Amino acid sequence: MTVPILRSTLSRTMTRRAAIGAGLFGIVATLLACGQSSTPDGTASASADGPSRCGEHPWCDTSLSADERTELLLAALTQDEKVALMGGNNHPAAGHTGVGAGIARLDIPLIYYTDGPLGIRQGKATAMPAGIALAATWNTDAAQRYGALVGDEAKHKGNDVLFGPAADLLRVPLAGRGFEGYGEDPWLAARMAVHYIRGVQQQGVIADFKHYADYTQEGQIGVPPLTGLIGARVLVNVIVDERTQREIHLPAARAAVQEANVGTIMCSYPRINGTYACENPFLLRDVLRDDWGFRGYVLADYLAAHNAAASFQGGLDFEPWPPLAYRPFELNAVLAATPDSAATLDDHVRNMLRTWFAFGVFDRAAYMDDDTRIDKAAHADTAQAIEEQAITLLQNDGELLPLDTGRVKRIAVIGPAADVYQFGGGSSQVDPFSMVTPLQGIVARAGDGVAVVHDDGRIASRAAAIAADADVALVFVANRQIEGRDQLCMSLDCTGAQDRLIEAVATANPATAVILQTGAPVLMPWRQRVRAILEAWFPGQQGGNAIARVLFGDINPSGHLPVTFPDSADDLPTAGRADQYPADLLQNVHFREGVLFGYRWYDAKNIAPAFPFGFGLSYTTFAYSDLDVSPSGASVTVRNTGARAGAAVVQLYVGMPQPSPDIIQPPHQLKAFRRVSLAPGEAARVALPLDTSSFSYWDTASGAWAVAPGCYEIAVGASSRELPVRATLPMGGAQCD
Repeated sequence: MTVPILRSTLSRTMTRRAAIGAGLFGIVATLLACGQSSTPDGTASASADGPSRCGEHPWCDTSLSADERTELLLAALTQDEKVALMGGNNHPAAGHTGVGAGIARLDIPLIYYTDGPLGIRQGKATAMPAGIALAATWNTDAAQRYGALVGDEAKHKGNDVLFGPAADLLRVPLAGRGFEGYGEDPWLAARMAVHYIRGVQQQGVIADFKHYADYTQEGQIGVPPLTGLIGARVLVNVIVDERTQREIHLPAARAAVQEANVGTIMCSYPRINGTYACENPFLLRDVLRDDWGFRGYVLADYLAAHNAAASFQGGLDFEPWPPLAYRPFELNAVLAATPDSAATLDDHVRNMLRTWFAFGVFDRAAYMDDDTRIDKAAHADTAQAIEEQAITLLQNDGELLPLDTGRVKRIAVIGPAADVYQFGGGSSQVDPFSMVTPLQGIVARAGDGVAVVHDDGRIASRAAAIAADADVALVFVANRQIEGRDQLCMSLDCTGAQDRLIEAVATANPATAVILQTGAPVLMPWRQRVRAILEAWFPGQQGGNAIARVLFGDINPSGHLPVTFPDSADDLPTAGRADQYPADLLQNVHFREGVLFGYRWYDAKNIAPAFPFGFGLSYTTFAYSDLDVSPSGASVTVRNTGARAGAAVVQLYVGMPQPSPDIIQPPHQLKAFRRVSLAPGEAARVALPLDTSSFSYWDTASGAWAVAPGCYEIAVGASSRELPVRATLPMGGAQCD
């Protein structure tokens, strides 16, 4: 959750919807900020270029290391100044999401924070496809371009720290923020997060990995974006074993620290095994710092810090405005009552100062808040290109798609999502510089020789009549997801209105394609009645153009699902178990699925999904052959066997042996992937690197990673359920057939 500033454009329809999504907290922030052009201490907001901000101090010597400079500055701070640095006692000014206090006496600058992972929430910005759409590209280069774009806009809006990426795993499809993250697999989420962070930090902006950890639900029947009431994110206690933590819920954060050198980590809302995430010494000290070697600083999500003493001792370094735990009075009381607290205070402040020195914050001018410096056209092109790679073709019976304007002369575009900008609500919501709706994109692409008729779908019988008179019917439907409240059902909408619309149109015109704009899996009771299904996700500001280019075949769809689409809500691991979701009567949420998370559950239980993890069709076909494996990697030949150029997403899964009967292993787990573009008839030898971690499980007894001796199955293909080439790899002296 973060603090938005509402602009004077609230009268516009889209921005009015954004205001509703922002909720009471954003309105309060707006009222507090109203009429102020500077921060409360009178210091101007970061809005002008100039020389280094460090001044003439010993710690400004750039020949010294970040650690040396930190110790010099730390020694010059008074206790009151150190306390002031730990709490965001400046309210967000000029649209920033947060401001960290500066110390003018020592030339410590104000630190400006902004949302968010899908685009900047500070006036207008480039609205990017949702995080789950980025994951559907299975393209780490796209993730790095995405991060670079958002980082560039954060910089040109005067910010030092970006709240992103959001890499929470999708545990339940109802999750209100499911659209922000990268799906259900820890390896895929880690790859996306690492490259996103690299893109951001290459722009000179500090990335903030969120959320750490086990943040998978908002709760139901609540007040967005604050919280739900049943299974509320601020009340639940996640009960999860250490193996599940290490193998499923922590790998993305670990990769962010150890591979991407992320500067900050945002602790999450829930209690985890009885202790709030922002005061959890196991997560914040034992794992994050001692095990992983994190040297940045930990900041709290908004309203996620509760107790000053517990947070102080547990490992929280900074609480943004408005601080609830880290106000000067509370922190000074902790310092007075706690032996040896001065050393702990120094540790917290040291973490922040060292990060700012390491990332050059002192040694550059404040970034200007001037979005005229943003290359809006180039950024729009990037947003569109990423969405084009994200769109996932789920069904295409009889090759209804792509549309051929030589044969299709009348297109019915139907549905409530056809002529709107579809987005997820809450702290990742963006007011776009510009937008293209699907209807606009289709009309522009179809040209003068094709009639495009539109109906909003509110009256199903009217929509069906329009569809019956067309060569093809395109039905656009969407779900609504928002921070602060989970969905009540897995349907497109719980009234069933959109499902009935699809049924009516499909009955009237057998040449019907459904285009989904959702942030998570939805049920499709009509999928056997329609010819084609495209999942476009929440597509960002250029979504209309991207969708049109895929529909007409200018772009060959190459997205693959980053999450399983179940056939029935009864197939979910949490189905029928309130103590697994949303919570039991004591607000406990038991992660009883353990390591059988996402597709691992469906595979282990032999449940056929509607569409499996990793699945995605193309307008061409691919064949896999000649798999070679070793402990350091695998290689496979992939050939485009169709008539169109296209991109294959080559996926490698490892099936691990059970070390003992009581240690459950999933049938297989994603451990490598690569996206490769091929011309018709072209073949490529694709290398997929592996290492010891690819074969490791968390051995709870020893408290360490271990590789069990035995026979490991290496399987490669186009999805978790389509793995045509396989090989066996012996480990630890095992003899395998």
